[in-house]
Amino acid sequence: MTPSTLQIPELVRALRKRLNLSQEKFVARVKVSFQTVNRWERGHAKPSPMAMTLIELQLWQMGERGADLLEPYSSK
Repeated sequence: MTPSTLQIPELVRALRKRLNLSQEKFVARVKVSFQTVNRWERGHAKPSPMAMTLIELQLWQMGERGADLLEPYSSK
């Protein structure tokens, strides 16, 4: 999964909203700080490769609900 394929702020925000999670609850799933997720959503930072792997895992676990968000990465 490459961060440049989809804009990270939109990806993180869409994933979090589809999971119906606050930023506080989302941080527990991706094992980073609140400030880190906040910076991702504002476009001030990009997730590390490990964090991107955890984000991708969340998308896979969503099945059809996350398929459109995951689609840009399936061709890689």
